[in-house]
Amino acid sequence: MKKNLEILYEDNHLIAVNKPSGVLVQGDKTGDQPLSEMLKEYIKVKYKKEGDVYLGVPHRIDRPTSGVVLFAKTSKALTRLNKMFQEKKIEKTYWAVVKNKPPKDQDVLVHYLSRNPQKNKSFASIKEVPNSKKSELAYEIIFELSNYFLLAIYPKTGRHHQIRSQLSFIGCPIKGDLKYGFDRSNEDAGISLHARSIRFIHPVKGEKIQIEAPPPKNEKVWKAIRKLYLKK
Repeated sequence: MKKNLEILYEDNHLIAVNKPSGVLVQGDKTGDQPLSEMLKEYIKVKYKKEGDVYLGVPHRIDRPTSGVVLFAKTSKALTRLNKMFQEKKIEKTYWAVVKNKPPKDQDVLVHYLSRNPQKNKSFASIKEVPNSKKSELAYEIIFELSNYFLLAIYPKTGRHHQIRSQLSFIGCPIKGDLKYGFDRSNEDAGISLHARSIRFIHPVKGEKIQIEAPPPKNEKVWKAIRKLYLKK
């Protein structure tokens, strides 16, 4: 896997990668090799570093989700990035493929999400319930295929499974997302949710950075989107 890492951006302080679906960002109880460890190996080999490689993880995306993940190569960058994520100074855009057309071409969704750790699932409701957290996102339909719709998603909050749960609640589960109501899995067992881009002010250099991740190459609907929408 590490040979196939798609590095989207790198400087002395930051590194961003296009994560394939099915890969963990950070290690968990499964013991599967996470992206963070693959990246450490990449840095170690590329720069001929001896000893441990520093790599900070300021954010994560779900295992079945693909797309841009940003890491810090220095503790200074990590501290500042953590603060930027907390203060919502980092803008993220996701792409989601859904089969059912949303009720509106564009809208802002506000729900209250309750997390069930046993099921590893978040449940959306219209009204606030005990232990729920307000969750907000904006979406718009940006492309229409013969059987699917491509949505651009702009999350305003960063709740557990937020996009998956909120889209499912309005009757538009993401393609391949069995957990949230889609009727069949994707060939690669991932879901058609892709972290498309991330925009922020560089935590050390102070310049504007925008990093875009191309959608997956192998899955047929993403292939169609690359060809017909991106013309690539």
